[in-house]
Amino acid sequence: MRVEELAKTLDHSVLSPRATREDVERACGDARELHLAAVCSLPTFVPLVSERLRGTDVKTCSVVSFPYGADLPGAKAASAEEVVSAGADEIDVVMNLPALLSGDFRLVRDDLVRVVAAARSRALNSGRGHVIVKVIIEAPLLDDRLTRLACRIVAESGADFAKTATGVGTRATVEDVELMRESLPGDVGVKAAGGIRTLAETEAMVEAGAARVGTSAAPAIVRELMAAGGAR
Repeated sequence: MRVEELAKTLDHSVLSPRATREDVERACGDARELHLAAVCSLPTFVPLVSERLRGTDVKTCSVVSFPYGADLPGAKAASAEEVVSAGADEIDVVMNLPALLSGDFRLVRDDLVRVVAAARSRALNSGRGHVIVKVIIEAPLLDDRLTRLACRIVAESGADFAKTATGVGTRATVEDVELMRESLPGDVGVKAAGGIRTLAETEAMVEAGAARVGTSAAPAIVRELMAAGGAR
């Protein structure tokens, strides 16, 4: 994989509760330098990230209902609207995992439909164009049946990606990515995230079918490939 191709698969995550303004500014600087796909921050930092990335090829991303997805539907939709208004080009929203595990599949679907509609409507009304919506399903906590069902719900919601995990106590696997890719229609991508920290792990996720990879180690991963000669 060439450096340019790898960089554009990587969302640089700055989602630690210990992250400071300085950490976010450093992440934006690395992302600009390396032409990463996006910087994904907590909502409070979206205006800063949007400002630092303005005029670059790096997108501003934020999370919604992170990390458990258990907010009330109105609060989730309002949060999606707010982060888009603040400058987010992409949102990673957590599926309502407690509702999914409880068998309340209609609530899970309707919740996501509402979030997608809210984000897209706000972007359209502000002349921002298409906002990419990625839905975190927490596949490491699901059996195969529920993973397939979660992927079907993501596709029905109109979202652009299904994402493996939050990384908060969960770790993505190649098997998760393979099952999700198999379970999704071709126009819905897979984002792998959760414990991915090396070039080898990133390449394994891409080979399994991930179009995006979320990691707090994105700059180190790109530089690892550069040190290896720029292509593998």
